[in-house]
Amino acid sequence: MDYSNVSYLTLEGHVELEKYRYVYFVMVLTIYLLITCFNSLVIFVIFTNKHLHKPMYIFIAALLCNALFGTTAFYPKLLTDFLSESQIVSYEACTFQSFFIYTYATSEFTLLSAMAYDRYVSICKPLQYATIMKMSTVRKLLFCSWCVPCFENSISLTLTFQIKLCRYKLNRIYCNNSSVVKLSCGDISVRNSYGFFIFVIAVFPPVIFVIYSYVRILHVCLQSSKDFRRKALQTCFPHLFIFISYTVTSCFEVINNRLESNQIPHIFTMIMSVENLVIPPLFNPIIYGLKMQKIFNGIKKLIWKVIQM
Repeated sequence: MDYSNVSYLTLEGHVELEKYRYVYFVMVLTIYLLITCFNSLVIFVIFTNKHLHKPMYIFIAALLCNALFGTTAFYPKLLTDFLSESQIVSYEACTFQSFFIYTYATSEFTLLSAMAYDRYVSICKPLQYATIMKMSTVRKLLFCSWCVPCFENSISLTLTFQIKLCRYKLNRIYCNNSSVVKLSCGDISVRNSYGFFIFVIAVFPPVIFVIYSYVRILHVCLQSSKDFRRKALQTCFPHLFIFISYTVTSCFEVINNRLESNQIPHIFTMIMSVENLVIPPLFNPIIYGLKMQKIFNGIKKLIWKVIQM
């Protein structure tokens, strides 16, 4: 067999899941349906209530739309594989899945940074909030949050398509660009360098900016009343919790891909590799739906209307 002409890949990560694959299918299908329903519900409530057409809520809706985008690139293929005797994917389809998942991941960082900026302006510069956070500003932030990651990962996609593969076994349950590139039989130094560059600019600027924003927010809160601190905590804690969780698991995934340590149990590595495609999409709408009183009230009104129909 001429491995330089490999056009299909086998997802070997399913081997350990084979014994209980139907149980996993039911679990994953349930998670995907919950993600789709919860995110769609909050998005619908935000866009159908004019009093929620404010920057903070628009950014939340954008974050949930991004979750639907990322999970759609991941779950349907995974569910199909659980029902298939062999987990095979074409090289092109595998590369595009990597592109969509990486775009989702990098967009998540930029959207969370935009949300931190909104909170920073709201708390630290309340009198200038209406002037700074105009709808034109919101549109520009959303444009950068989606289009810049898409452009960055398009270059990565082009570089990946230029390599030829010597091997076809991918020790994953989904397509990961770093793992695919390692199957190459040629020089991948340029591709690896660009991948590291994307990681640095996608993670470090948002992390530094969020830390700066929350240091300033904390400074203002310490000088303010107890009631002000309570309200600030109510709006900032969910975002900060999600950002820290997302950053830690993303860094683990990237570092693990590059080091490939055999000392880490494979099942733990597998869980961490899908955490960002499970936890944030599933819990973001729950956290924001329950913590944000206006969103929660909108959900209650919508449910009440449905019951009365």
